[in-house]
Order: sequence, then C-alpha cells, then structure tokens
Amino acid sequence: MTHAHETRQTHLITGAGSGIGLSIARRLADRGDRLVLVGRDANRVTDLTSLFPGSVGIAADLGHPASLADAVSAGELPDRIDTVVHGAGIVDLGTVAELSATSWTEQLTVNLVSAAELTRLTLPAVRAARGQVLFVNSGAGLTAHPGWSAYAASKHGLKALADALRGEEAPHGVRVTTVYPGRTATPMQAKVHAQEGRDYDPGAFIDPESVATAALAALDLPRDALVPDVTVRPGPR
Repeated sequence: MTHAHETRQTHLITGAGSGIGLSIARRLADRGDRLVLVGRDANRVTDLTSLFPGSVGIAADLGHPASLADAVSAGELPDRIDTVVHGAGIVDLGTVAELSATSWTEQLTVNLVSAAELTRLTLPAVRAARGQVLFVNSGAGLTAHPGWSAYAASKHGLKALADALRGEEAPHGVRVTTVYPGRTATPMQAKVHAQEGRDYDPGAFIDPESVATAALAALDLPRDALVPDVTVRPGPR
C-alpha cells in the first residue's frame, strides 16, 4: 500500500501561526511536505515562512474577501495543491442583544466568506491534484450556545459550505473533510476565557496536537475512502 506521505505533497494553510493550524502545519512540514502559508500582510507572511524553512507565503487579508483573488494571483499559486487547510478564524462573544453588526460581519467574513472565496480560487489546483479541502470547524458549528451566536452562525455556515462542496467536487476527485474540535488549548481559547471572565487552564482542554492527529488521519486515508466529518471532544482525564 502506498501512503500519501511517501510522496512530497503541497498544502495551502490559513491560520498556520497558532493553535490547530500551527500543529497541522508543523506535522506536514516535519514529514517533508511543501507549505504555502497565507498571512494577512507581508510582515505576517515573513513571520510564518520563518517558522517553516522552505515554505512560501501569500499575503492575503481574510477580512477582505474581495481582495483575495488579486492576492492569490500575485502569490504564484502552485498548479497542484494536495490540500487546502482552512485553519484561520476569529471569535467575538456576546449576546444577540449586545453584539454589533460589525462583530457579526467580521466573524462571518473571516470565518465563512473568505473560506468560500479562497476555496473557489484554489479549486483548479486542488482538482489537478485530486486533492482535499479540510475545514477546521468547531463544536459551535453543530450547536449554538448562549453568547456564541455570531461565531456559531459563521461555523454553521462553514458546515454548509463543506457539505455542498463535498457533493459538487466528488466528480472531480476532490475530498472534503470537516473537523469539529471541542474546546482546544489555543490562543483563541485563552481569548474566549478572557471574554467569559474565567481563568484559563490549558491542561483542561484538548491539545492542538490531538486535533492535528485526527486531521492528518483524514488526509492520509487511502483514496477508496473519505472522512466527511470528524468530531474531536475532550477525553476523560
């Protein structure tokens, strides 16, 4: 049996600077794969590519989806991309009674609209590789709790994007996987706790490396099978 990682693959990753995106990027880099890292501006791209020698960067601001086409074309996208990993995301908690239209718009834009646009722009290269699109979603993509309306709406939308894309792209040989992590020990989690006014103990949550392990299992699955959805929850301690 030939495993996917026996040949050098190319992966485009958003959110590679921290959390789950960083863990996935590090795993792929450690096995010798080529990384194309998306950062919001040139300085961020420099930071990201310095983390992963040999990687290339594309400066693209996910807060402005209409700018992504020019950013991607300027970034010399590879002709073949084995995986697009959507790891970037923002969160701003608040009740529906409190959240501003700006907060709603920013979260939907970064977490959903830009994911759709970046997928559209990279699909020709993913199709050429008969590759895979991996969405790092959230438990909030399945259940919306009080205070989480806008973030959960963006992640419910991301599920819809992935589900529609999976059916659309199957004839092109493209696999689509969504990972739904529960609360994970990431910088975003620290921010959430600050917003919730609670002390943060990373040891109480999932290690990002564990989520990366689940994601890579889906990416490396032989071609005769597909993991459409994988939910990762904190285990019993």
